[in-house]
Amino acid sequence: MTPAAIRGARIFDGETWHQGASLLLSEGRVVAIVPDTDIPGEADVVEAEGGMLVPGFVDLQVNGGGGVMLNDAPTVEGLRTICSAHARFGTTAILPTLITDTPETTAAVIAAGRQAIAESVPGFLGLHLEGPHLSLGRKGAHDPSLIRPMEEADLHLLLSCRGAFPAMMVTVAPENVTEAQVSRLAEAGLTVSLGHTDAGFETVQRYAQAGARTVTHLFNAMSPLGHREPGMVGAALHTGSLHAGLIADGIHVHPAAMAIALRSKQGPGRIFVVTDAMSPIGTDLTRFTLNGREILRRDGRLTLADGTLAGADIDMLSSLQFLHRVLGLPLEEALRMVSTYPAEAAGLSRRKGCVVADADADFVLLTDDLSMKSTWIGGACVYSR
Repeated sequence: MTPAAIRGARIFDGETWHQGASLLLSEGRVVAIVPDTDIPGEADVVEAEGGMLVPGFVDLQVNGGGGVMLNDAPTVEGLRTICSAHARFGTTAILPTLITDTPETTAAVIAAGRQAIAESVPGFLGLHLEGPHLSLGRKGAHDPSLIRPMEEADLHLLLSCRGAFPAMMVTVAPENVTEAQVSRLAEAGLTVSLGHTDAGFETVQRYAQAGARTVTHLFNAMSPLGHREPGMVGAALHTGSLHAGLIADGIHVHPAAMAIALRSKQGPGRIFVVTDAMSPIGTDLTRFTLNGREILRRDGRLTLADGTLAGADIDMLSSLQFLHRVLGLPLEEALRMVSTYPAEAAGLSRRKGCVVADADADFVLLTDDLSMKSTWIGGACVYSR
């Protein structure tokens, strides 16, 4: 296959910048970053015409987009629409997320996910099942009538997904899932995330030892940091093995709290960005439904009628801009939070979230002021302004 070369942009590989260099691609993978003078003569050259080439964004919590909620469209067409909508904002790998629903809808989403893999839907990485095994006390916008303990049939359905997707995440609460169940899920290769829970510090640490690897939308729908009981927030920041997702819209978490968390997080686990985006992304919708309840969109917020936040109205590019412009993070660290760190949390650090030899050729071309130019997945341009 004839290789391709992307020339004319500064390249950030996830760690360092490359000037006067081009990205070589072949068969959907990165070949190398080489000096412009070393581009093979047979390569098809694409001129970036300035700006920057950065790793594609990785979003591990995406409830919808393009006018579609996964709960309402648990089909391969629904998955395709969601992935396509977010590609417009630089996201090249997505875990479409099912919010607490019925066993039948959960099974339908898993079947659709298998079909999406078979059809190589661009950007589809796997699934995130957020619920139904959560805490009623921290339900947020989840339908309380659908929240329940994990039973053996639920566990078997999840275990049947072993190896089906490049990545699969399940958000659970200790109130409704046992440590033994977490261990079995983790041993099967699923990423177990703790969220929507009142669990205390010691409980979270036990579940981390049992195999939980991430925390769902840090600060939101979880026991807070206290000076005598550090809670879920304290455990997430103190426990090095845990990664933590963060909604960077300035609404779900105050910028000062974000900055404190970033300074406090113990590694090797990192804080990474999720959008928690809903169906309006990429549309002019002002309202939609979730489990039969109306959600309103106004002033950057999505809420139920009682004011409860219901997901987020933000995309990954806007999150990157917020981290860099509002929070004041160095651009390199902001880029890692939307690409490298979520890839690490999903166990895909050599394949996604970086621009290095043998990684998937997923990248974004941006202007110097962080505006979109184009999105590339598997070496193919899937969106261009």
